[in-house]
Amino acid sequence: MGKFVITVRKNGEFQFNLKATNGQVILTSEGYVKKESCLNGIESVRKNSQIPERFEVKVAKNGKPFFNLKASNGQIVGSSQMYASEVTLNKGIASVAKNAPEAPVVEEI
Repeated sequence: MGKFVITVRKNGEFQFNLKATNGQVILTSEGYVKKESCLNGIESVRKNSQIPERFEVKVAKNGKPFFNLKASNGQIVGSSQMYASEVTLNKGIASVAKNAPEAPVVEEI
C-alpha cells in the first residue's frame, strides 16, 4: 500500500508526497503554510484521484510527459514526475488512483 508523507521544506512550508508501495514518489503537492491546509490537500487528492477527468496530462519543454491532478475548482493539488513515455505516464496515473484513497498519512517533520 502507498502512503502520504508530510515533510517541511527549507522555507518552513509543509508539503506531501504520495509514494507507491515501492517507495517511489508518484505525486507531489505545492507548499502549504499550515499543516492543516496540507492535510486538506491530501483529502482533495483522495477524492479527486477517483475522477479520471481531474488528471491533466501535459508535456514539459524537454518533451517528457507529466500530469497534474486538479480539484473541482481547477486548482492543482499535486503534480507528477516527468515520465519517459505515455505508457509509463498512464501507469503513474493508475498508481495514484489506486494508492491515494486508502493511503495512510506519515509525518516526517
